[in-house]
Amino acid sequence: MDDLSPLDAAFLEVEDADPHASLAIGSVAVVEGPAPSQDEFLALMRTKLPVLPRARQRVVRTPLDLSTPTWQDDPSFDLAYHVRRTALPSPGRDAELCALIARIMGQRLDRDRPLWEYWVVEGLEGGRWAVLAKVHHCMADGVSGTMLYDVLYGEGPAPELGGEERGVSLLSLLGNLVRAPLAIAGGLVQLAWSLLPVRDSSLVGPLGAPRLYRVVRASLPEVKEVAHAFGVTVNDVVLAVVTCAYRAMMLKRGEEPAPNSVRTMVPVSVRGDRRLDNQVSLRLVFLPVEAVSATEALHLVHGRFTALKEGHEAESGQALTELARYEPFAPLAWSIRLGASLPQRSIVTVTTNVPGPRKPLRVLGRRIVEILPYVPIAVRIRTGIAVLSYTDRLSFGITADRDSTPDVDVLVSALHEAMDALAAAARELVSG
Repeated sequence: MDDLSPLDAAFLEVEDADPHASLAIGSVAVVEGPAPSQDEFLALMRTKLPVLPRARQRVVRTPLDLSTPTWQDDPSFDLAYHVRRTALPSPGRDAELCALIARIMGQRLDRDRPLWEYWVVEGLEGGRWAVLAKVHHCMADGVSGTMLYDVLYGEGPAPELGGEERGVSLLSLLGNLVRAPLAIAGGLVQLAWSLLPVRDSSLVGPLGAPRLYRVVRASLPEVKEVAHAFGVTVNDVVLAVVTCAYRAMMLKRGEEPAPNSVRTMVPVSVRGDRRLDNQVSLRLVFLPVEAVSATEALHLVHGRFTALKEGHEAESGQALTELARYEPFAPLAWSIRLGASLPQRSIVTVTTNVPGPRKPLRVLGRRIVEILPYVPIAVRIRTGIAVLSYTDRLSFGITADRDSTPDVDVLVSALHEAMDALAAAARELVSG
């Protein structure tokens, strides 16, 4: 029986505060056919369960949150309940697949059972099928979610995920604060400054329960070529095209893309081991939607994130989450729930970029063609964009609130256009 970390438990509190939120992260592996039988897939999952202890455990909470929630073995665990099967209507293209993903991911997981589901999806175009992995955010972050692919589908013995808690000791944490007080304090000030309200726009507001989901694909080698040509990172390129997408949406809606219009939350991995829990901090930054071109957006993004890295914002966020381990849980839980229920106007979107498996993987001998990521949205954040690399592919998964963002395809078109513009500019820069 293990305690959840305060960060893991926070995702449960946020979900409790927002009746329209489903805080499950997800990914969809599209696989070459034919699809295996249900018995075959269940047999595969059974062989992996011994190295996934959280898969057989449920969250147990105490009344009034007087102590931290714990992971406890589910005495009535039934694998067949968690591994489900469905099929797309013809013709089984992106539109049908995205509609299914939105519907499944928009529904909350059953809190009385282990917080995950796997869906085998038949009927994809070209004789393909898919596996939709749905895992509550209290169990895993984006990086540990992709680690599951190596566990489930990698070659050789699977390393165990989960297990004993290995948090930073209080003495060690206090020592770090003493050794670098100015850096940590500066980062905390920067974090606090980053929580000031943004300029009002239709990008933030109340959410309904239904979701929309869209996919944009890019060539990872091409993105790396752009990054190399401009002397920036792949993450800079990703955030630049995301910037252009939000600028396009604001202009389409007749709103001014001002410099303080779109602040994004960017999760930053601080992972030090192979536990399945959340090991992330964050950076908060304004996307330069005022930039009129993709290249201008790229230069501004690069400059802002370089400054953020020097400002120790992520390290300060990590220090806060580590300190929370030594605080009474009840006031922490109540404050998170209260904060999540207030009408926040500080964060407009979330943008997460996770490196996925580098080598091709197979499911029961069938090749995984691509992996599509899904990020949940809540607390008045009406859109989120998850980016995941797999072999030579880069996939953008866009989550949107169905009620407030029926024009989500504006983001899709603008992402394509911005990527094409940066690729053309990079070729011109290299050749010229």
